[in-house]
Amino acid sequence: MGAVALLCVVFGAGLALGQAVVTRHRAAGAADLAALAAAGHWAEGGTAACARADRVARAQGGTLVRCVIVGDTSDVTALSERGPFTARVRARAGPPGPPDRPGPLGPPDRPGPLGPPGPSGAQSPPAR
Repeated sequence: MGAVALLCVVFGAGLALGQAVVTRHRAAGAADLAALAAAGHWAEGGTAACARADRVARAQGGTLVRCVIVGDTSDVTALSERGPFTARVRARAGPPGPPDRPGPLGPPDRPGPLGPPGPSGAQSPPAR
């Protein structure tokens, strides 16, 4: 009898943990997609971009609790509730950075470690 009770407790804990993970993933998905939606509409103004983010978060089963647009970057927080569990996730979206920032191949106007760009814009290996 004790073994059956122990198995029931372990099974119940596993179900609760699974429910918490699903809630967290739902909040993360809503936050990520809402941030992308807001960043994609930043030029329409902060109010319009955040309204779009709110619609996307609700479509994902979440609630938008914070939305800030700074330049062309969005910073949002989404909330998801499922049963007794609540998850709040923050996400940001925007361009990767200024175009002159050095990347793995160097700035775009200088040849990278692989040599000058070829006709298609791809880096070609240096001649030896």
